[in-house]
Amino acid sequence: MRNRYLDLLRALAIVRVVVYHVTGWATLTLVFPAMSVMFALAGSLMAASLDRSGPSAVRRRLRRLLPSLWVLAAVFVPAMLLTGLPLTPKVLLWAFPVADPPANYWGALALSVIWYLRDYLWFVFASPVALWLFRRAPWPTLLAPYALLAAIEFGLFPAAPTVLREFGLYFGAWLLGFAHHDGLLRRTANRVLVPVALALGVAGAAWIATHPGPRGYDLNDIPLGNALWSAAFILVAIGRAPASAAWVDRSAMADRAVTVLNRRALTVYLWHMPFVVALTPLVDVVGWSHQDPVGLAIRVVLVFALVGAVTAAVGWVEDVAARRPPELFPGGVRPVPARGAAPGRPVPAGDSPAPVSPAPAGYDRAVLPAPRAPEEHTLKLSAR
Repeated sequence: MRNRYLDLLRALAIVRVVVYHVTGWATLTLVFPAMSVMFALAGSLMAASLDRSGPSAVRRRLRRLLPSLWVLAAVFVPAMLLTGLPLTPKVLLWAFPVADPPANYWGALALSVIWYLRDYLWFVFASPVALWLFRRAPWPTLLAPYALLAAIEFGLFPAAPTVLREFGLYFGAWLLGFAHHDGLLRRTANRVLVPVALALGVAGAAWIATHPGPRGYDLNDIPLGNALWSAAFILVAIGRAPASAAWVDRSAMADRAVTVLNRRALTVYLWHMPFVVALTPLVDVVGWSHQDPVGLAIRVVLVFALVGAVTAAVGWVEDVAARRPPELFPGGVRPVPARGAAPGRPVPAGDSPAPVSPAPAGYDRAVLPAPRAPEEHTLKLSAR
């Protein structure tokens, strides 16, 4: 039976990412560090898959992850090629983004959320070895990504490649997902876990306060503060996760919303940013300023409406990738338990790749990339 509390946490993380991208409110990154939460949940699911299927879990995870990206690429890559993106072998990275795929001037912003899939792929590849190490030396393995990030932030590795930096920033959350799956967090007594979470939170807050980024106290601009603050959040929100959230199933509306957001997490994540970018200049023209609460509310509603439409159109790809019967909107019909069977929600075939980033959350409207010759940009993927 699925833990509906974790499903609820993932659904809230997806909604938070979209709202943050529309509003740009830095406070949201502090209140709910959604990207680290999504990586932690994904790490827990990956550990479960490895226990169930062994190394073949890597192939299964790729099968779950990539088809939704290919649908997005089928729409936007031709559009970018027609508007200035040179046709080079690097375009193939849109099929398998182990590095930042190329984009033209508008695609670099509209498709910036692809960084999440890049990191996700690397974390999946590393998971069989990482899980083996974690089960033999859990605490040193857990501390390693944070030590790596600290070394990079303190200048010991000034030329660290992007992938190495991202391992330091988010792989710790992924490993905390391992700890959740193995019960390590649950077995850790409150007298240990709570002080550790408090210490991490205080250290993260102190670093954030003394190292503000270009957008102030936005976690996406402060990697070390982000990692520490997010670890504290995960220890409490996931480390002390209840076994269920029965009220979700008791409410038809909440149950359907949580189910749809979990089964369509990747579609919502991949497609929301193009709508955010496209709507920003349009709503400004009609006077819906991003500083106006009504204007922001209208933007949020429009983005969710457009994402809902595209989810109805192509979200079924996630069902096919998971080898489930395709549905327009999941969760409409509850199966009737067999006589004598305990009631509950069945576990669907496979598990959700969830983002999901961010992404990530947020983007700086003042840094829209300018075209340059040739008009090819590597996605720097600053939106989280």
